[in-house]
Amino acid sequence: MATLRRLREVPRHLLVCEKSNFGHDKSRHRHLVETHYYNYRVSFLIPECGILSKELKDLVMEFGPYYFVKDLPLYELITHEFINSFVTKGSCYALTYNTNIDEDNTVALLPNGKLILSLDKDTYEETGLQGRPSQYSGRKTMRFSKYERSMMSYFSGYGIQEHQPKIALSTTRDLRCPVLQSGLLEGEPEAACSAHELFDWLGAVFGHADLNNEPYNFVSTYCCPQPSAVVAQASLGTITGFILPERICVLLGQLCRYFDEPKLAPWVTLSVQGFADSPVSWRESEHGFQKGGEHLYNFVIFNNRDYWLQMAVGANDDCPP
Repeated sequence: MATLRRLREVPRHLLVCEKSNFGHDKSRHRHLVETHYYNYRVSFLIPECGILSKELKDLVMEFGPYYFVKDLPLYELITHEFINSFVTKGSCYALTYNTNIDEDNTVALLPNGKLILSLDKDTYEETGLQGRPSQYSGRKTMRFSKYERSMMSYFSGYGIQEHQPKIALSTTRDLRCPVLQSGLLEGEPEAACSAHELFDWLGAVFGHADLNNEPYNFVSTYCCPQPSAVVAQASLGTITGFILPERICVLLGQLCRYFDEPKLAPWVTLSVQGFADSPVSWRESEHGFQKGGEHLYNFVIFNNRDYWLQMAVGANDDCPP
């Protein structure tokens, strides 16, 4: 019965919200993007936009390949040849594929060259390495996912496969959006919605939930927070794969430049979700799945270059930076 009650509990998470301006010298936006290493989905929403600009669409369609390397022995990642060919050049990322972080052995190679091993008790004892206990139990087999252009020839003996990110672009009509004011992070009754209300609403929009709150709808009774306004059209885009932080930085910069010319939209959003079974979230902060496995962030970019940054992780993870 106790187990059943725990399963029925709504998963808790930690949500950190802050506001700044892209022009400020102490703005943390680039650092926080660059240190969230393992990203599998990037989504953006542009209200009052029916057709993406050529620059933005070209950028989205050219996010670049990533690679699956099957049954790769771990020692390959610590050879001098591999280190000299990829690690010392920077921007080399690797993550075990199709493993469960709370049950299986999991490995992540950070772009700074550090190798993170999340191992079960038996494997840990076999390695003879020194480490620290994980706050999550368990961990077994592994495959690797890599993101480097010259990987194809280097790992040709291990059945390497090249993959392209999946791109989904769509236009939504008559979308009811929250009213936001850049200076009111916590919102104000009858004037503006809060960052937390927007965060929940974006989850519903990107999840393609019905937001009409009809009495016969037994799937979702959620509706847009108030105050709100209906936009005639909005562009939604989603990129799914193994996505480098460097690419996300370029996309964020492109969305910032969206307001270089006058637009009807007062804001746009960029949301990034990390792999649920990554052993780390930001930098080297330990991450576990537990009930949700979430670690994600969202930018709300205003037309005056102000921005809101929302960062969320599971309740047992370290607080976002």
